[in-house]
Amino acid sequence: MDTTASPDYILEMHGITKRFPGVLALSDVNLKVRRGQVHAICGENGAGKSTLMKVLSGVYPHGTYEGDIVFEGQPAEFRTTRDSEHLGIVIIHQELALSPFLSIAENIFLGNERAKRGLVNWNATNSEAAKLLERVGLSERPDTRVIDIGVGKQQLVEIAKALSKDVKLLILDEPTAALNDEDSAHLLGLISGLRDHGITSIMISHKLNEIESIADTTTVIRDGKTIETFDMHGDEPVTEERIIRGMVGRSLDQRFPDHESVIGEEVLRIENWTVHHPIDQARAVVENASINVRRGEIVGLAGLMGAGRTELAMSVFGRSYGSHISGQVFKSGQEVQLRTVHDAIRHGLAYATEDRKHYGLNLIATIQANISGVALDKVARMGVIDRNEELKVAELYRRDLNIKTPTVAVLAGKLSGGNQQKVVLSKWIYADPDVLILDEPTRGIDVGAKYEIYTIINRLADEGKAVIVISSELPELLGICDRIYALSQGRVTGEVAREDATQERLMQYMTMEKDVTSR
Repeated sequence: MDTTASPDYILEMHGITKRFPGVLALSDVNLKVRRGQVHAICGENGAGKSTLMKVLSGVYPHGTYEGDIVFEGQPAEFRTTRDSEHLGIVIIHQELALSPFLSIAENIFLGNERAKRGLVNWNATNSEAAKLLERVGLSERPDTRVIDIGVGKQQLVEIAKALSKDVKLLILDEPTAALNDEDSAHLLGLISGLRDHGITSIMISHKLNEIESIADTTTVIRDGKTIETFDMHGDEPVTEERIIRGMVGRSLDQRFPDHESVIGEEVLRIENWTVHHPIDQARAVVENASINVRRGEIVGLAGLMGAGRTELAMSVFGRSYGSHISGQVFKSGQEVQLRTVHDAIRHGLAYATEDRKHYGLNLIATIQANISGVALDKVARMGVIDRNEELKVAELYRRDLNIKTPTVAVLAGKLSGGNQQKVVLSKWIYADPDVLILDEPTRGIDVGAKYEIYTIINRLADEGKAVIVISSELPELLGICDRIYALSQGRVTGEVAREDATQERLMQYMTMEKDVTSR
């Protein structure tokens, strides 16, 4: 193959094909990235986006795939990530690779230490780190531990780490997936600033509004193949709807499925719920919160990061979070004591965590084992798990929730984000709860998979379940919920019915500093 590259392109990938046992992950993918641009890559979960970037960065070494990579006009054969970093290609994965108990400076130069004769020069380390932190807009001291800063700032530390390696091509895999709107806007502004200084970026994202705002070029990948590439500044405007059509292979006229709720009696009521921080026990993170949810109803919890939504949910679910917890929980009119997770499950509550990789799934166990894990008694005979029955159950949910996998014997960690989320939902649906608390159920998944998740949520409500949805995306809450509670600084500040809810009204409640409830 002719690997002569145009000087306009910093990167060209030709005919990239990558196979895993039983799966063709990439099939003849082609990608060209112009120098000094932000190039977005989008596609459904499992489309092959992250796999392509792992091929590029040397995570999947040369020889394990077919095709050619040309970087800065020269053929490139990366056998490790060190090889790609040596040429200025740095990848920041969706799961940040920082050591929490090391300082910011130590993380920035980890594996790239400022040392002489085997001894680290701490003055040089901290001095250079301070300059990099200023460049990415962080005011923290270089000796601050990473565990003591938020996720948004950790993302900036990762970029500072990349800048320390004289980065020419920065790859960001879902960089804003776990960030709030303010942190996301800051990060996108930083990426734009890096472009102004000649650094090329490839950004994988499911947030199409972000792609519209920052990308110069967008490539769509579907089912492991390159579908099309758009010039975002061309004569013809590229809309979110146009990108979605490329991603899913069809128009998605509605982001949210139609749903007519049939709401029954109250199932869960939480009154005057107060939770203190598990370490700083003098600080209340949830204060006198009262909410309720009825059978067949989908209730949303809206709030800015730190508002107390997850803390409320986890503390109710068997006191999984917090200290000095007080208040009352009523299930179908009767007060219940939910002192452990087992108590919560026994009383018909389920909580699907926002962090599916760490707390929602056992990534090194099979799909089959994950689905049955919460309700093993349902697949056991005299204390022994009936593997055939467990297999039948897993296959039922694989078909019913359209989990894309050749077999339920696949490890959960091998699935895409959207399919992992379906396994989490399968696990809790199989437990047959009366109340499902879904914390950021569509975080980090594409619009097509989101639609499927919304359909599942609607179906659960139609079956008489009471559903609570926590989401940072206000359009999502407005699109699927019957009622929405807003929280600010640990307090419920508003309650809005679907017909009265707007983003502006919710944001007003979400930024209040005192408890005002509107009905």
